[in-house]
Amino acid sequence: MDYSKTLNLPQTEFAMRANLPQKEPNIQKEWDELNIYKRALEKNKNNTPFILHDGPPYANGDIHLGHTLNKILKDLINKYKTMRGYYAPYVPGWDTHGLPIELQALKKLGIKVHDVSTNEFRNMCRDYALEQVEKQKEQFKRLGVIGDWDNPYLTLAPEFEAKQIEIFGDMAENGYIYKGLKPVYWCPSCETALAEAEIEYEDETSNSIYVKFRLLEDKGLFSNLGLSLDNIYYVIWTTTTWTLPANLAICLGPDFEYVLAKFDNEVYVVAKELLESLKKVAKLENEEIIASFKGNQLEGQVCHHPFFDRESIIIVGDHVTLESGTGCVHTAPGHGEEDFYIGQKYGLDVLNPVDGKGRFTEQAGKYAGLTYKEGNKAILHDLRESNMLLAEEKISHSYPHCWRCKNPIIFRATEQWFASIEGFRNKAIESIKEVNWIPEWGEDRIESMVADRGDWCISRQRTWGVPIPIFYCEDCGKELVSKDIIYHVAEIFKAKGSNAWFEMSPNELLPDGVKCSCGSSSFRKETDIMDVWFDSGSSHVGVLETRSDLSWPADLYLEGNDQYRGWFQSSLLTSVATRGKAPYKTVITHGMVVDGEGKKMSKSLGNGIDPLDVIKEYGADVLRLWVSSADYKSDVRMSKDILKQLSEVYRKIRNTARFLLGNLSDFNPDKDMVNYEEMNELDKWALLKLQHLIKDVTDAYENYEFHILYHDIHNFCVVDMSNFYLDIIKDRLYTENPSSRERRAAQTVLYDILDALVKMIAPVLSFTADEIWKYMPKSSKNDYVSVHLADWPAVEEKYVDKELENRWDNIQRIRAEVLKALEQARVNKVIGHSLNARVDIYAEGETYNFLNEIRNYLETVFIVSKVNLIEGMKTAPENAYKGEEIKEIAVSVTQAAGEKCERCWIYSETVGNDAEHPTLCSRCATVVRSL
Repeated sequence: MDYSKTLNLPQTEFAMRANLPQKEPNIQKEWDELNIYKRALEKNKNNTPFILHDGPPYANGDIHLGHTLNKILKDLINKYKTMRGYYAPYVPGWDTHGLPIELQALKKLGIKVHDVSTNEFRNMCRDYALEQVEKQKEQFKRLGVIGDWDNPYLTLAPEFEAKQIEIFGDMAENGYIYKGLKPVYWCPSCETALAEAEIEYEDETSNSIYVKFRLLEDKGLFSNLGLSLDNIYYVIWTTTTWTLPANLAICLGPDFEYVLAKFDNEVYVVAKELLESLKKVAKLENEEIIASFKGNQLEGQVCHHPFFDRESIIIVGDHVTLESGTGCVHTAPGHGEEDFYIGQKYGLDVLNPVDGKGRFTEQAGKYAGLTYKEGNKAILHDLRESNMLLAEEKISHSYPHCWRCKNPIIFRATEQWFASIEGFRNKAIESIKEVNWIPEWGEDRIESMVADRGDWCISRQRTWGVPIPIFYCEDCGKELVSKDIIYHVAEIFKAKGSNAWFEMSPNELLPDGVKCSCGSSSFRKETDIMDVWFDSGSSHVGVLETRSDLSWPADLYLEGNDQYRGWFQSSLLTSVATRGKAPYKTVITHGMVVDGEGKKMSKSLGNGIDPLDVIKEYGADVLRLWVSSADYKSDVRMSKDILKQLSEVYRKIRNTARFLLGNLSDFNPDKDMVNYEEMNELDKWALLKLQHLIKDVTDAYENYEFHILYHDIHNFCVVDMSNFYLDIIKDRLYTENPSSRERRAAQTVLYDILDALVKMIAPVLSFTADEIWKYMPKSSKNDYVSVHLADWPAVEEKYVDKELENRWDNIQRIRAEVLKALEQARVNKVIGHSLNARVDIYAEGETYNFLNEIRNYLETVFIVSKVNLIEGMKTAPENAYKGEEIKEIAVSVTQAAGEKCERCWIYSETVGNDAEHPTLCSRCATVVRSL
């Protein structure tokens, strides 16, 4: 007889191999057809809302691992919150304006920006951006992210642009918007101003030069010492040679000590503390210190510019340091923020002899027409020829680069529109303190950034973006800045989009009867557009305040840690300036994705991994598992080896679920559940461990500590279930009468575990969980079409029995010793399988008493055919295994007596006693006769 047919072996489609890359698209299609997103909202519509506001990714190119990490983290949270009963709408968005889209549109069409009209070009940019949105949308959906994909928010949408314009108007009315001439970050390659958030620092090698400025006027200080001014020089140090044509002053530290150091026939004025370093680099020897002065004593002296016929005055400022150089700081108010502000104090001109393309203008004299890089070489040559170059060397230093084109930027004074941060800086800092920052150090980071930042340059000299809605009087040149006018323009944008600014005349855009204070009614339009950070930074109003399913402020913002200076900050600034508080209650940041060695991923290093390739090979759920496995607060590693490890973890979790599912094929939770009181201790222990898991996993989700739940679930599946409980109950599941109380009790536990486990993994392994849900038996109270509509499992306090837990912890400690003895016997070829074994346990003291109490469990727990318990260790054979952790035990393993039962594989002396079933033990014969 084939007794395998009498066993309850797994019989389900789910028992097949995963095939995630093939299965997941079908599951995703089912989600779309069932409209899981809207069903979940409908289910929870009257409950507490939870609003996670999506930071808009840039609509350009395929998604990368950074996108993957970010979107899956958000999805974990939203799915968990939904299962906890929150009303959790998720509206994805895209940042759709800006220079990269301009460049890609030009590249794709093979044209130059001036080949077509402004609106034609803007339409081309719009079409390109929308193509990218659709592409990325499908890729995000393929990650298993559920949301309102049919109605995302786009920063190019007319209604969004209108709200952005209104925010600009509110800030203008509050006095925070102004136009000014000051140095800004400028990209000569992109020909536009940049915000601080658009700057990346890269190492660069530059000429470090020490330049002599001959003294013209000393206020009598040096001449009173009998010195001739003809050979006295202030020595400055700079790494930006090209800014020397804009030099108007030399700045000293007011309280620093400056010496007149004579070398041969020349006298140099330098900070005393930096004299030795100057001597070293300039190879100077045998100085004579003639005199010393405080910096503020030298204020007002005048030098001659080293190659132009103009003066450079001596000024003092607290920004001067003694970290490097000479303590005499080359000051060009048109090329540096600190230089600009100190220049304003002294009434210096804002000289900027460099145009938007990085070429010198006529103000640079003989250098006109050269690029600033060419100017570096030409100026250096002239300094050498005129003997004004005291020393030079090459240094490697960190220098700002454009985040888009990756080229070096320059500091250049231009007229730009600014948001005055000083007007609401203190309120912004107060608001930061009211937000929950995860990790906690995020608060200090953004607070220091806001405290130290200058005014926000919000204008850009580009085409593809939201126009700055300002008009200028054609007669007197005055700006027309009025909230009513700006709001009027916003209404036009809402109806027609921002292209209206370029299509309509000023008179058509302005309300009727508008006149300048000078009486003129003739106006021209501003040609600059807004910084794209102003676009995305307006989303808290453009999205949260305009959608009926959302609310302001958001419960959560979650982005990469680069957004402290980006979206988090621009959102904070526009919100505090117009609403008086932060637009978010909690902010979570994650690190960057790096390779397995912690290095930044890049094409040049060849260490990048494409998430779309990972999906094709492993499936999206393995990517989702990767996200949950990492402590995302620091940089997150990814490599092929890590993927292999994750796929193995996934397999173990899936196999655990498959075992549970396979052994529930004949179980009806509405009819077959066994009461807790009727279960044996082992089953009660499994339910106890499940309660601990539910609590710990729930806490991990609540605290956004996903790597903790990853480890908890993995350990539960492998250690508590596969290596212990499931291993032990196989005999009961496969050999007892299918309807027996013992088997139904085990199935009740399996059902409770599977029901809770599938819900707890659903936010992470979203596809796998829904596939399990489809095949598992469900009670009539829990029969949702998708696990993502189910309720979160709750802890059953009655299952939490501390005495039981301690008892079974002790059993496991003893079992670990017995397993070591069994393994030793296997190695020595005493037995082949644990069911071949007879185990003689020699114990004394409390250990013996405890084992005697649980005598009936021993064969089951150790998965052996026979256990003999002997009091005292003196009679134990010499070759018996001696306990390592438990000293009161010795274990001897021998071949069990009797024959192997063909059905349960246990060795028993009862095999052959039943004439009808001579190959079965008495237990199996009884069960078979009852079937």
